[in-house]
Amino acid sequence: MSFKKNRTYRKTKYVIYKETLLNVNEHIWAFIGSFVGLGVICFLQFQALSKFDLTLLIGSFGASCVLIYGVIDSPLAQPRNLVGGHLISAIIGVTIFKLVPILWIAAPLAVSLSIIAMQITKTLHPPGGATALIAVTGGTSITSLGYMYVLSPVLSGVIILLIAALIFNNIPKNRTYPKKGFHLFGKKII
Repeated sequence: MSFKKNRTYRKTKYVIYKETLLNVNEHIWAFIGSFVGLGVICFLQFQALSKFDLTLLIGSFGASCVLIYGVIDSPLAQPRNLVGGHLISAIIGVTIFKLVPILWIAAPLAVSLSIIAMQITKTLHPPGGATALIAVTGGTSITSLGYMYVLSPVLSGVIILLIAALIFNNIPKNRTYPKKGFHLFGKKII
């Protein structure tokens, strides 16, 4: 019995050790990618577009950065999920805002329908739920955009983040984005 306990202890110790190892290279590239990707959006928002009163920065982009730069092998971080999840959720969010005048019903309805739509289309991207919520509760600067919200800030911001992810996640030899075997519209890309 002691041998079995000892073996279990060694396995547990090994798993904990492997899970808590710091990979400095991974952290550096995640930092660089997210800093540049979100930095470009922030620069455009606060420097180039501020005089036009255009919105390009939304909170759900921060959560997308965690996925597409921090856990690049996750199915939730793949380009199809990033783009599709945000776009579907933005469309649903704007539609619900226009159809349901009661905010406390519209907000959870937009998020819930977005989850179902992302599941059906296999584009599940958790920040998409926030994109739908922002479409409903984002204040007049967001809600006044109507369906333009889908194009900017959502689509334009997602494209910026994706380009930065494709560049910075593929510089180091040990990082590959998108994940090998990635399919886009049924066609194998990598």
